[in-house]
Amino acid sequence: MKRILLPVGGAVLAAGLLTASLVGGPAQAAGDIAKDPMATNTGQASKVAAFWAASNFAALRQATQYTWDSKEVSKKVVSKGGYTPDGRPGSVSPIGQDKAPAVRAQNVNIPRTIGKVFFVDGQGKFRWCSATSVQSQYRNLVATAGHCVYDTDANTDVLDNWAFVPGYYQGKMPWGIYVGKQAFTHYDFDTYEDYDRDFAFVTVYNGILFDGVKQVDAKDYGQFSGPKWSHGGHNYILVSKDAGRLGDAVGGQGVAWNQPTGKTVRTFGYPAAPHPDGNRPYSGVTPKTCYGATTAKAVGAPWLKIEEHIGLKCAVTPGYDGGPWLIQYNNGRRLGLVNGVTSTFADQDGNDRIDTITSPYFDGETAAVYNAAKSVWSGKIVGPNGELYK
Repeated sequence: MKRILLPVGGAVLAAGLLTASLVGGPAQAAGDIAKDPMATNTGQASKVAAFWAASNFAALRQATQYTWDSKEVSKKVVSKGGYTPDGRPGSVSPIGQDKAPAVRAQNVNIPRTIGKVFFVDGQGKFRWCSATSVQSQYRNLVATAGHCVYDTDANTDVLDNWAFVPGYYQGKMPWGIYVGKQAFTHYDFDTYEDYDRDFAFVTVYNGILFDGVKQVDAKDYGQFSGPKWSHGGHNYILVSKDAGRLGDAVGGQGVAWNQPTGKTVRTFGYPAAPHPDGNRPYSGVTPKTCYGATTAKAVGAPWLKIEEHIGLKCAVTPGYDGGPWLIQYNNGRRLGLVNGVTSTFADQDGNDRIDTITSPYFDGETAAVYNAAKSVWSGKIVGPNGELYK
């Protein structure tokens, strides 16, 4: 377990010093947890939904995968030492199809929980990453990479207009769009951009399903914050309806921490970027999967301050960022335990093709961030008549 040390008056202070305890888990400090608001009220959330819905969801279709400079991708990651779990292994169970009878299938079933998070980066570009719904008290939580929530390039706080779309496919949103309300990550990532803590959990409002257009009277027109326009002397709005809580719509994967390394995982995500040599085998339109055992030693990438990642042989490209690493994946129920999220990509054999992905090691400090997020309520933003209020 790596600690970032800060000099204080000639002494050394460990960031996130272990001073408090979690029930059933290792001792942790509240200082390990960074919390940042996104859309803090229904009016702001309505504007985010309207932003993506404008012009028949043109912004969603224009978005491209978010990643750092592709030149960084070609660097190797190095194995060294081992991992130091900071407590007993722990986990929470998934929700959704967990009680449904298992279905035998020859092919890999893609989880309903995975999708894309959309946002606007510090340069004003429309971007996306991969993500998944996870179990929480209010069934409103998304897990993804920290760099898909916090703008490390612009060195600012959370990315703008952040929303999750499970099952997104070529502009289609089968279960609606879920606007982010509050982001939770590790203090070391939020403050120092330490990629050993490149994970995040985000609470989201109830989803919104857009359901055609509606003509409204001029006296009512001004109250709506959603997409609206006038034509031929008539006023129109884009009608929406409450899609309910994320976990009720698509379920939620479980979460695990302090697990032994070398476990078999099933990863998912939406690869899109080209390999360093320019070859582009993926479109970013459909989710892909990798399967295998994680590395038994710690993986380091000094250019991103990484010392303790886990690695997996997998030839996907950026766009896969933030996608879940699932242990104990049940292909029939499409559920497992999130034990990592895709963070970085590497070319280990030097042929300018990505062949390895890495994830932060989920330990007790990851559990502390998750526990801080899992019981936070968010609410809904669609009114009783299908309107998005100001």
